[in-house]
Amino acid sequence: MKKKLLVLAALLGLLVLVLGIPVLNLVVKPPVGAALAAAGPADPLFAAAAVPLQAQCGSCHIPGAALPFYAGLPVARDVIRRDIDAGLASYDLVAELAPAGGRPPSEPALAKLEFALVRDTMPPGRYLALHWDGDLAAAQEKAVLDWIRSVRRASYATPGFPDAVQEGVIRPLPASVEAHPARAALGKRLYHDRRLSGDDTLSCASCHDLAKGGTDRAPFSTGIRGQKGDINAPTTFNAGFQFAQFWDGRAATLEEQAGGPVVNPVEMGAEWAKVIEKLQADEAFAKDFAAAYPSGLSAENIQHAIAEFERTLVTPHSRMDRFLAGDAKALSADEKAGYDLFLEHACATCHAGKLLGGGSFEKMGVKQDYFAQRGGKTGKADDGRYNVTKRESDRHRFKVPTLRNVAQTAPYFHDGAAADLKKAVTTMAWVQRGVDLPAADADRIVKFLGALTGEYEGKPVQ
Repeated sequence: MKKKLLVLAALLGLLVLVLGIPVLNLVVKPPVGAALAAAGPADPLFAAAAVPLQAQCGSCHIPGAALPFYAGLPVARDVIRRDIDAGLASYDLVAELAPAGGRPPSEPALAKLEFALVRDTMPPGRYLALHWDGDLAAAQEKAVLDWIRSVRRASYATPGFPDAVQEGVIRPLPASVEAHPARAALGKRLYHDRRLSGDDTLSCASCHDLAKGGTDRAPFSTGIRGQKGDINAPTTFNAGFQFAQFWDGRAATLEEQAGGPVVNPVEMGAEWAKVIEKLQADEAFAKDFAAAYPSGLSAENIQHAIAEFERTLVTPHSRMDRFLAGDAKALSADEKAGYDLFLEHACATCHAGKLLGGGSFEKMGVKQDYFAQRGGKTGKADDGRYNVTKRESDRHRFKVPTLRNVAQTAPYFHDGAAADLKKAVTTMAWVQRGVDLPAADADRIVKFLGALTGEYEGKPVQ
């Protein structure tokens, strides 16, 4: 009898503990700070969104936020610390939603927050078990979503489309962009000019062929004297919309990017002085160049001209763009199903905006170790953004590639390891989301991706 009473007492004690913590959490709340609101713009919509986000999400997603009373308990301390570290690593509300310099939040930052709210993926169940009021109320969720959509309209709109289109996670490309005609024309000539290489054998178009989706369709490009690079050549189509250039983002602008390969000893292997000497010897070209650039031939002006041309490499009028603009018949039933799966599996949280990518750095292998799956051996190119910042947290992080015209740009990934789109889709589902994607679903997503092929100079991108 005594043993039964002891067991019963232990069970009652456990029940009191289990129920006591969430009940106390309803009464004893940590002070709510204002770090998010203080860091953001003086915008009433942002303020309305920041208050509930700080209160409900701040413990795990704002550095230094006050913690619940039980965080000091011996058993809870380490668990909570791990959860906070993981939460901040995945999404720091202040850094993501109130970037330094008054910049708007990135499109992926908005997409991730929207996905979590609409799909009800946060907060996790174990948090709600202890915090019965941990979810945002309907009015609070609406305030956050209203702010997200206002940012898209104000900062990322595609001219000529209604608000309903501008507010979406994916939007159409513009039909054209502004560029200096004479300078862009010179840039086009330079883009295809082999005199920019050390031995006059290679041009920008050698690795970024506009007849091959803006790539060379090789895992790694072949440079001067047959040297092989160590990273896949990204497309130059729509490059002007990317937030940074190269897989590791080491170039902030198209101009900076345009100069890199010219002097890279493995790529074009040239020297600017000799390139300028060759171009200057071409009297007709030098005359045209001087007309567009009165200061004459220089490395800076050559890079500017190439960048000006690359800004014109816009590929609008894909079937997906027509669908977004209201043409329900632009996509087939399978393509629409693929689009739904693309959204369901959170692909658009990184592949967001008009480019469906090109707006953030993300880790390759969030849920599974991509490099172990590939074979384990890694090289410098696999370190990604780490090569620029030297921060360990940036190792294996890469700029998210655009999915525009992706059906034309095989092979895929920074290492060119995925030979076809289906392999790329199933690999990403597994290593980024931990989802073993059924073959039929992968096929539908691939069909949807095919609808992202646009037009260049009035013809479909090949």
